[in-house]
Amino acid sequence: MTCTTVQPTHAPSVRRSSVSGLWSVASVRLATVAVVLFVAGLAAQLLDAPSWSWWVFYLACYLIGGWSPAWEGLQALRSRTLDVDLLMVVAAVGAVSIGQIFDGALLIVIFATSGALEDAATKRTEDSVTGLLDLAPDRAVRIDADGVEESVNAADLRVGDRVIVRPGERFCADGVVVDGASDVDQSSVTGEPIPVAKAGDDEVFAGTLNGAGALRIRVTKDPSDTVVARIVALVAEASATKAKTQLFIEKVEQRYSVGVVAATLALFAVPLLLGAQLQSTLLRAMTFMIVASPCAVVLATMPPLLSAIANAGRHGVLVKSAVAMEHLADTTAVTIDKTGTLTTGTPQLTSITVIDDRYSDDDVLRIAAGAEQFSEHPLGRAVAAAAHARGLAVAEATEFQALPGRGVRARVAERTIEVLSPRAFHSNPVAASNLERRGTTAVLVTVDAAPVGVLGLDDTVREGTDAVVRAVTAITSSPPTLLTGDTRPAAEHLAAQVGITDVRADLLPDDKVAAVRQLEADGHRVLFVGDGINDAPAMAAAHSSIAMGRNGSDLTLETADAVAVRDELATIPAVIALARRARRVVIANLAIAATFITGLVVWDLLGHLPLPLGVAGHEGSTIIVALNGLRLLSGRAWRSAISCPP
Repeated sequence: MTCTTVQPTHAPSVRRSSVSGLWSVASVRLATVAVVLFVAGLAAQLLDAPSWSWWVFYLACYLIGGWSPAWEGLQALRSRTLDVDLLMVVAAVGAVSIGQIFDGALLIVIFATSGALEDAATKRTEDSVTGLLDLAPDRAVRIDADGVEESVNAADLRVGDRVIVRPGERFCADGVVVDGASDVDQSSVTGEPIPVAKAGDDEVFAGTLNGAGALRIRVTKDPSDTVVARIVALVAEASATKAKTQLFIEKVEQRYSVGVVAATLALFAVPLLLGAQLQSTLLRAMTFMIVASPCAVVLATMPPLLSAIANAGRHGVLVKSAVAMEHLADTTAVTIDKTGTLTTGTPQLTSITVIDDRYSDDDVLRIAAGAEQFSEHPLGRAVAAAAHARGLAVAEATEFQALPGRGVRARVAERTIEVLSPRAFHSNPVAASNLERRGTTAVLVTVDAAPVGVLGLDDTVREGTDAVVRAVTAITSSPPTLLTGDTRPAAEHLAAQVGITDVRADLLPDDKVAAVRQLEADGHRVLFVGDGINDAPAMAAAHSSIAMGRNGSDLTLETADAVAVRDELATIPAVIALARRARRVVIANLAIAATFITGLVVWDLLGHLPLPLGVAGHEGSTIIVALNGLRLLSGRAWRSAISCPP
């Protein structure tokens, strides 16, 4: 082997990843322990156990789950900002001081769990981006001016160097072919479903997979500027610079936190300066902090979104977070990849054109399948499968030979059969040219060097794609846009079948990012749907994203905000509709919570709010908004979303 894959030698990145990984694991474990302690305390309280026992559980929950948000709040305070983390800790401590430890423990659990989930999601995405570097091998075989082969680090290659890539190896650099012919699987970069024939002067990309032929290439780009390297950089850049849109309550947490803390301090300090008693003043201030705490507002926001997440998950869509669900609700434009998303990525025989009148359609297919029966090429498998589906008897082949970059040759019934790319033949039949102009892959079948027929193969369109396109158009008030690395004829051929009019083809990963950013600049909130590594940068740049789960790359699955586990396109408009309904419930809940909090706060400020009544009002509002949000768990909510998008 000449291009061997070894562990990447990016020590600083690995070190940062390891530290963040340890932090992520620790936060998840601490949150889990906090939840267990909270449940144990609640069980002990409900079972009328001695009060000291459930106080022990709750205080342990405080300690385990509260130290991380407390630390983050103090760090923010050192930066002269006051956030809801610190307010939560102060409110929890205040709850303990007046005997309402359950309220404080509930706040601790909510914040510890959400923080752990965020840490875990961030760590997994970082790992996937780093792992993408393994696509391009770390070693290359360079050929010097005297033709001597030398194994070198791929990072040491320079523009103009010549490299040999043998069968089954991945390309170590971007370059052009100077000698040899082969079929190259470049789906990781362009998304094309079928390996592309490469010969002299054809462009190749680092990280793509060479087929059965040996190629000599001339390096045309520095290793730091290859397409794979740009994918990594684009994902990192988009993730870092993308506006970090948070939940509604988080957008106003700074002002809310400052207001509550200032009001609490004033409610405590002013009466003391005017001669009020310490105990009654402290009780009133703590009552205020309890009724003004964000518990009801947090529960007004989270249950609807989490219920929508659970409902979508039961129906095959994994939405990764409440923020992701809220982003899906914002969608005003949908961009969709072609191969593996609108299509299955599997070629299928769609036409047979007979050139020699002595043969029928079945004869041409039977002959081609005989030569292709030992082929591992996707087109060969598709031809053999089509013959089997028609029940054709295929004769045994001998002397099978793969022709890199051209096709296959074999002896069938004492005759030489070739199944070739039309360009590998001395002339390109009109039938083949017509198929290629409309985006269909054409293969020429010859018997003893004489052409007898042309087979047309197309990527398989997913069932119901046209209905999904209509549903997306209805829900967003604009038709979806097709973004693909495939050729324009192939893209336009598929778009015509499913009803898409805006087609952008021949796109590399950074071109897809540019298209997404242009739509965002035009005022759209873009949802990108894709499956391949080449889609990951566009997913990171888009406002929200959905990955196809069955064949999606690891990087794509981690970068996307949601995953369609069963690759059902119909779930895309459905999850948008469900997210919009969840947002409406959130708005209603926030109105309910704000009404309760405002009423209780005004009562406490202008009159005398008894602590038990304040706690009852606070808990009552929490229960109301929680139950309202749980309505989105019902099967009816999903059926409504999938059948009647808003």
